[in-house]
Amino acid sequence: MTPSCRSTARLLMTLPVLFVGPLIASADDDTLVPAQWEYSRPLIEPETRDIDRSHAQKDPTVVFHDGRWHVFMTVKLQGRSAIEHCSFKDWDDANRSKRTILAISGSDYYCAPQVFYFTPHRKWYLVYQMGVPGQKKMWVACSTTEDITDPHSWTQARPILDGGPDDPRQVGGLDYWIICDDQRAWLFFTSLDGRMWRMWTSLEDFPNGFDHCQVALKAQIFEASHTYRLKGQDRYLTIIEQKGRRYFKAYVADRLDGPWRPIADTAERPFAGWNNVQPAPGVDRWTDNVSHGELVRDGVDERMQLDPENLQFVFQGMLERDKTNRSYGAYSWRIGLLRPVDPAPGTSDQ
Repeated sequence: MTPSCRSTARLLMTLPVLFVGPLIASADDDTLVPAQWEYSRPLIEPETRDIDRSHAQKDPTVVFHDGRWHVFMTVKLQGRSAIEHCSFKDWDDANRSKRTILAISGSDYYCAPQVFYFTPHRKWYLVYQMGVPGQKKMWVACSTTEDITDPHSWTQARPILDGGPDDPRQVGGLDYWIICDDQRAWLFFTSLDGRMWRMWTSLEDFPNGFDHCQVALKAQIFEASHTYRLKGQDRYLTIIEQKGRRYFKAYVADRLDGPWRPIADTAERPFAGWNNVQPAPGVDRWTDNVSHGELVRDGVDERMQLDPENLQFVFQGMLERDKTNRSYGAYSWRIGLLRPVDPAPGTSDQ
């Protein structure tokens, strides 16, 4: 039986299947990594308003449903972080769309959402991290609704994992991500120390019953792991953010409980970073960071299916020079959209 996170760390750290090794590369791997991306102008920016004025829009999660985009994101407010929603038909209207802060928690820190439709329950789920006074680990929290168009309909936060003595996580981690196969719901998260973790429960027990905690990947990675099933393939893609000037690495696996193989894991050859992004024609240069974002899915359900022939990446960005003399919490992130393009010589956004 897979050891729980309460088992000895030494055992976890010596299981070879958990780590990236010299696995055989596939000819399809290169097609998953765009040689060049173009970024849009900022599409969702901090909103000037009298109450709950924001200074950063972060961590977007997005679905396209019934002809409208729905974006849920972290909004950085005075002294707190919360989840905000907006909806629109066209990305050109995103920044003008109505914003609603979700009243789902009394915590001053609930953020980094993931949204999806869980077919067995016929409900939308929002999964996010939430700080709770007195707990050493954040909640893996969730809220549900039957109507994604009504931001006031989400239920109050409830714990998937509560950070208490019976919580099977060895470390609390952050940036929680759910993906399901035909039998299990999998929870992935990172811990800011070069490890990505995984846990699982049965579809019947979801959102309860997560256990079987393992280190899924040990590498030079930081946070914001997002995992997708590749459309038309029996393979999975995970993208993970690296610290510093932010960029994303990419890994593939044949199954969700299997080993992950790097396909783009350096700053020189990233999945998406300053070495392979450039502003779209007519767009002023506004970012050289590609930070916490989400690939646009081919569908809305728990399988997290991604069409590799139609990649779009909604991300948070800013210029590295604008971080000077600021703490991370004071960074003014904005949200944009990356699309692959044919590369031209000397066009990376240095």
